[in-house]
Amino acid sequence: MNISTYTVKPRLPNSLKPLEEIARNLWLSWNFDAVQLFIRLDYDVWLQSLQSPVRTLGMVSQERLAEAAKDDSYLAALKEVYDRFLRYKRGETWYRGTKREVVAYFSMEYGMDVSLPIYSGGLGMLSGDHMKTSSDMGLPLVGVGLLYRQGYFKQLLNADGFQQESYPENDWYNMPVERKIDKNGVPVKISVDLAGRQVIAQIWEVKVGRSSLYLLDTNIDENTQDFRNITAALYGGDKETRIQQEILLGIGGIRALRALGINPAATHMNEGHAAFLGLERVREIMAERGLSFDEAREGIWPTNIFTTHTPVPAGNERFDIGLIEKYFRSWTTILGISWNDFLALGRERPYDDHESFCMTVLALKMAAYANGVSRLHGAVSRDMWKGLWPGLPLEEIPISHVTNGVHPRTWVSNNMTDLLDRYFGTHFDDEPTDLAVWDRMDRISDEELWRTHERRRERLVAFARDRIRQNLERNGAVERRIQQAEDALSPYTLTLAFARRFATYKRGNLLLRDPDRLLRLLKDTERPIQLIFAGKAHPMDMPGKELIKSIIHFAEQYDVQSRIVFLENYDMAMAHYLTSGADVWLNTPRRPLEASGTSGMKAAMNGVLNCSILDGWWDEAYNPEVGWAIGRGEEYEDTNLQDEVESKALYDLLEREVIPMFYQRGRDGLPREWIKRMKICMREIGQSMSSHRMLMDYSNKFYFPALRNYRRIIKDEYAESKSLAAYLNKLKQAWDSLKIIKLESNAKPVMQRGDSLTVTAHIELGSLSPDDLLVELYHGAISNQSRDITGARRTEMRSTGQDGNANLFQVRVECIDTGWQGHTVRVLPKHEALVHPYRTGFIKWA
Repeated sequence: MNISTYTVKPRLPNSLKPLEEIARNLWLSWNFDAVQLFIRLDYDVWLQSLQSPVRTLGMVSQERLAEAAKDDSYLAALKEVYDRFLRYKRGETWYRGTKREVVAYFSMEYGMDVSLPIYSGGLGMLSGDHMKTSSDMGLPLVGVGLLYRQGYFKQLLNADGFQQESYPENDWYNMPVERKIDKNGVPVKISVDLAGRQVIAQIWEVKVGRSSLYLLDTNIDENTQDFRNITAALYGGDKETRIQQEILLGIGGIRALRALGINPAATHMNEGHAAFLGLERVREIMAERGLSFDEAREGIWPTNIFTTHTPVPAGNERFDIGLIEKYFRSWTTILGISWNDFLALGRERPYDDHESFCMTVLALKMAAYANGVSRLHGAVSRDMWKGLWPGLPLEEIPISHVTNGVHPRTWVSNNMTDLLDRYFGTHFDDEPTDLAVWDRMDRISDEELWRTHERRRERLVAFARDRIRQNLERNGAVERRIQQAEDALSPYTLTLAFARRFATYKRGNLLLRDPDRLLRLLKDTERPIQLIFAGKAHPMDMPGKELIKSIIHFAEQYDVQSRIVFLENYDMAMAHYLTSGADVWLNTPRRPLEASGTSGMKAAMNGVLNCSILDGWWDEAYNPEVGWAIGRGEEYEDTNLQDEVESKALYDLLEREVIPMFYQRGRDGLPREWIKRMKICMREIGQSMSSHRMLMDYSNKFYFPALRNYRRIIKDEYAESKSLAAYLNKLKQAWDSLKIIKLESNAKPVMQRGDSLTVTAHIELGSLSPDDLLVELYHGAISNQSRDITGARRTEMRSTGQDGNANLFQVRVECIDTGWQGHTVRVLPKHEALVHPYRTGFIKWA
């Protein structure tokens, strides 16, 4: 069938033309007055469009558009919003440097607005907030991802409470994406080799305030059906589809930026999915500059950043060697390395033929900068990947942390934002990096804060009742049961919310462990509680699906369906209601399996108090004035014992602290102590867990240094990279002949504080020179348990001459700490181009 295609756009009157620009920029997703412009056009159409501004413009009748074009009130509101939008795009920002070179941020998913469903959960939410915050701060950053035809699945719960999935098709021509075209009006496309066949991808742009996100799409006529399906669904298909997606994201993403004339001077891999980009960047430099693989690798290593989100080894993406060989055997010729050396890039044990290829390992080996997403997760990651740096003390493993954050104006409800704007002033919107503005929480009266929160609880209850009714109607429930949905929940009852991905380690049923104790709390006539659950299980996760069903069955079995509800199809729209309308945000993962989590941050910024296991972000944010901790950060080998202990601790907290505080009211009906905690929580979490704090951390720790590295490297035509590659090759050849012969010191059995300790190391360097090496005195307190040095200090030793074949290195330090102390000496690489000296295999201890 020969079909001619074209795009039809709404015919907007001239006075309404700004609506088109606003609708196609996700700036509106964190500016509710902009959203209201589309709601005011036609509320019923807004709901039918699934809250999509672009689709709304296409569905509203021409008569209604003509009417709005003559409405002075509507036009005034449009002018106010549009003027603010233009001021935002043109205004001064935190970053004011050059944008000739950019940081390219790669992520498998982005959750920015309900109108762009290309996300599944926390990783996507973080990526979306990352892009929005980059826009606020004016950073030289672009996003790269894939445009999924179906996105993630829509959750449907049948009458028995069992999760089913549907995959609605996305209509990109009625969504906030624009296909990129060249000066001749031809779509910009790139190609990538997949096992000897070429897949073609077109590029779409999503405007995010001042920033841009570029998404690759293979669903085009030039591709065969199997290649068109590469971008069919997020996390869909088998392992072969996954490796195709990740090749397209990493390798194709770099090529897409080049095709658009964008120079990715530095790259940030948000999880290991995009790690193949390192290979493409190496290939580019080799082809353009005539460098060897080692030289090109050292050219991109100082400009790569990698963020890991996975706290368990099994959660890291791994591919069988057969699959890697199918897609990358030809790359050995391109890169000029052996097949074993290629496989070693993705292996913890480089030449273990039984080990699969790990994307996290590839990312760690290709990036100079690596981080976990909370303080605890950074420590967990260092322990998990310590095998990549044998001999290096755990605390020095080069994986730091940047704790996640959330975008306040996206996640603080519009009612609460209006209140904060009145008391915080324009500063809150104009200078979002000035986190001290949250200190103004004390200016807000208790009455106003509480009434605002009560309105959000009322809206949550109304929203929940509507969702329950829709589910019952779809499942053919009798009219009497549907009518009961109108009585579900109460807008005046203490409301606990548990909303997140339903994986078993998150323990969504922990509070159901003692039914009698829970039922007493639910049915208390004076101080009742109610529970709202929401979340999706992965389509292949049967235990997660059974967990959802067990919660629904519990409510039916004990006839508490008005007090325990499970809302189907958890998405961004629902998250806004839950994180702003609940009173307590519940989180019960098995420590330390929660890398960070961000939903609790969103709740906290709305004044919702957290009650959580000390895991992820809560481990560092918790104090008794901002919420409650379940346990004290214990970790268990016996999971049944853990569930028993921690469920009892949760019941105790609810009975003794949470419920009494909520219902303790003065004559004015206000829970003053609760409101006091709300204010402290909003102030402290607003400052410490803002995504603007997160992006300032990323910028100062990684982005700016990586961009400086890039400018330095290209300034001398990669001479520095060539020098570093030659140095590391020299080190590799000579390392085995390097020997620490002996140590000498003036240490006595008992030293006095303030005494000088002089240590001399006799080291045979072989073919190396003293300038090639970093020789350090490693000294500090001795652990009574492990007999190792703890909290060590590292002091560089200087070359002082020779003694026969040995070079002498010496240092003098002062005895500062008392107690049992010790010292040793170690040798590391030393080169001006090294971001850090911790290169695999290059550490030698006395």
